[in-house]
Amino acid sequence: MSNPTKPRGRSPIVTDAEIRRVARTLLVDHGQAAVSLRAIARELGITAPALYRYYGSLDDLLERLRLEFCADLGDELSAEIATLPDDGVVQFFAICKGFRRWALAHTREFTLVFASPGGGEARALRRFDEPFGRIFLAAAGRLLANYDIVTPPTDVIPPELREDLVHFQTELLAALSESGQKFPAEKLDLGVMYLMIQMWARLYGHVTLEVFGNYPIPLSNPEILFDAMLLDLGHAAGLLTD
Repeated sequence: MSNPTKPRGRSPIVTDAEIRRVARTLLVDHGQAAVSLRAIARELGITAPALYRYYGSLDDLLERLRLEFCADLGDELSAEIATLPDDGVVQFFAICKGFRRWALAHTREFTLVFASPGGGEARALRRFDEPFGRIFLAAAGRLLANYDIVTPPTDVIPPELREDLVHFQTELLAALSESGQKFPAEKLDLGVMYLMIQMWARLYGHVTLEVFGNYPIPLSNPEILFDAMLLDLGHAAGLLTD
């Protein structure tokens, strides 16, 4: 009588953490194009269909990685501002600089989190509840509560943008309230919304251009241009006076 043998074709047991570890390594080392269920399964010595026990699709797995990278960024920024004075301006600019520093040190993670095709309005609003969004909102709340921010008058805001800004205003008020931020709600007018969108566009634009090497001219020290942009924003918003 022959000895019983292990059934053929049975995949080894893996964990969700192992799947994410392999996916993360593939993305960081080779870019998002290298991350596939087949490639992950090959690294783990299992069949690709076995991964469907954990994730319904590759997009689901990438979303999980995106949230992990957001948490990494949030942890890094939280640790940095914890060492700073309780000053909204100091902490806000530290967050901006920390965002740039993280993006340059983690270009592929940045690409997945901030430079991949988005999920539309739902994705944008959901980011209020993610670590980086919460830190950014907390800093904005301190600025609103403690500084007289200079904002564009309502009549200079293009009428075509006002409906979008009102929607953003409603969502931001709810997010700030849920976060426990103490601030005068009346300060969060459409001028503030317009200023915030412009500031984020300039901050994100500078960082993205630098990460992907797309400045229109070669720059020997892009940090100088970035710092000058922050100073310009600070002066325009009345946060800096010298």
